[in-house]
Amino acid sequence: MTPPVFAHGHLRLYLLSLLAEQPQHGYELIQALGDRFGGTYVPSAGTIYPRLAKLQDEGLVTKESDGRRSVYAITDAGRAELASRQDELDAIETDVTDSVRRLADEVRSSVSDAMRSLRADLASAAREARTTPQHAGVRVDPGADDRSAARQRLHEADAALTAFRAELRSELRAQHAAGRRIEEAVGLLTSRLDEVRREVTRALRG
Repeated sequence: MTPPVFAHGHLRLYLLSLLAEQPQHGYELIQALGDRFGGTYVPSAGTIYPRLAKLQDEGLVTKESDGRRSVYAITDAGRAELASRQDELDAIETDVTDSVRRLADEVRSSVSDAMRSLRADLASAAREARTTPQHAGVRVDPGADDRSAARQRLHEADAALTAFRAELRSELRAQHAAGRRIEEAVGLLTSRLDEVRREVTRALRG
């Protein structure tokens, strides 16, 4: 199970530190957190707004209407709390850095696992496509059965490629729609696909 990004009470303090930089809308705070985590973690509105409401109840932030949105700003009491908890905030910044590394590793691991599975499937299909079927130790002359087996291997390769493309395409679009940064994952995907292409080409050409 993935451990939580923020320990209990730390997100509340981190929101205060973001508001100390400048007043912001709730959505801007969500984006700011996403940027701090390089897109690997983006909190939901259901995570952020209740904490902002609690900070407002405690007199640490104010909320003013700006058209259809609300702007949150830190109060003097909020700045005083930040100052009194600076050591704790420094520790949270260190934890954020560690969390970014951990989440990025999980993204890389997920993509790597998918690539290894695809690489194994394609390499297996390539080997089988080049191998003439054997029956009872007697080599079968090339013919209809051989061509049928080769076509079957090609269909399996096509299915593996299609499933891989559909799954990652859906995941990338979902993460992008959620406001997460996908540049690192796309770069990893591109480089690994290039590696697989070269390996499969070598296997096919013997």
